[in-house]
Amino acid sequence: MFIAMNRFRVARGSEADFEAMWLGRDSYLKQTPGFQSFHLLRGPEREDHTLYSSHVIWDDHASFEAWTKSESFRAAHANAGQSRAKYLGHPEFEGFEVVQTIE
Repeated sequence: MFIAMNRFRVARGSEADFEAMWLGRDSYLKQTPGFQSFHLLRGPEREDHTLYSSHVIWDDHASFEAWTKSESFRAAHANAGQSRAKYLGHPEFEGFEVVQTIE
């Protein structure tokens, strides 16, 4: 299992727009081989931003890599530049291989 995460520092006051953008877009993930689940997480509020993270669970790293090279990936991210004003800095990617799962 592989978990791909992006952290977003969203400028205070832009949270509703940021969430609406995510909730209103088509990610094209459901039809992607190896996709398991997606979560948009709202984290702690700071003086100048609110922390968000996108959290995607994949069967394996290869499935994630294939997604990043797909036409579906390009379509899902076609308007990503329009939201940059809402971010403080660039989104930070973090990828994790799962070592242990307890269910």
